[in-house]
Amino acid sequence: MTETPVTVEDLAELIVEFEKYRDRLVTETTEAAKKAKLSKKVTMAKLEPQLADIDSKLQRLREQHANLNASK
Repeated sequence: MTETPVTVEDLAELIVEFEKYRDRLVTETTEAAKKAKLSKKVTMAKLEPQLADIDSKLQRLREQHANLNASK
């Protein structure tokens, strides 16, 4: 089985999708927390590990994207 090389466009699309996912996660979680009458501070503290993970993955994708763009 051969792997298809990742294109600059693929990475750009993946970055956009990850950013949308991150925003949706924060929005939906804070809305649910409001309904459950949880404070925003508590909610964000619980979300922080997931957001940190997403942010680190986004950073790696952006670096790969920049490297691919530079090698064009």
